[in-house]
Amino acid sequence: MKKYLLAILCTVILMKVEAQVPAVVIQNQIKKVLDIQQKAWNDGSVEQFMAGYWHHDSLRFVTKKGIKYGWQAMLDGYKKSYPDKATMGVLTFGILEMQQLGKDRVLVTGTWEVAAEKGKQGGLFTLVFRKFKSGWLIVLDHTS
Repeated sequence: MKKYLLAILCTVILMKVEAQVPAVVIQNQIKKVLDIQQKAWNDGSVEQFMAGYWHHDSLRFVTKKGIKYGWQAMLDGYKKSYPDKATMGVLTFGILEMQQLGKDRVLVTGTWEVAAEKGKQGGLFTLVFRKFKSGWLIVLDHTS
């Protein structure tokens, strides 16, 4: 009986260990999303840049101008502010910190800079990523 209980306990422990994804793997997956976004922006594709965001009405984008709700509102705002590739310029992200908030949430703090014809602008961002079946997506973006 003790052998069976020990075997069951070992199986449960192994299953739990196998189910956990190492933090470095998650960080690399999130960095890949940001790399794809950066490339899309620099290629002049706001639509591809937005592929890194949750395509949902509950997506939140927080700036000094206020809070926008929804993927479409965010896309429309970007298109209005950056109507062409020249206005978009070259985007560079810098990751300062990643903190796992649970098995399916990660908080990312970093810097952003856009160098365009009109000069450079930049600041800080805080992103909340959520794990979906399709991969990691941004569900909240606070950019200043």
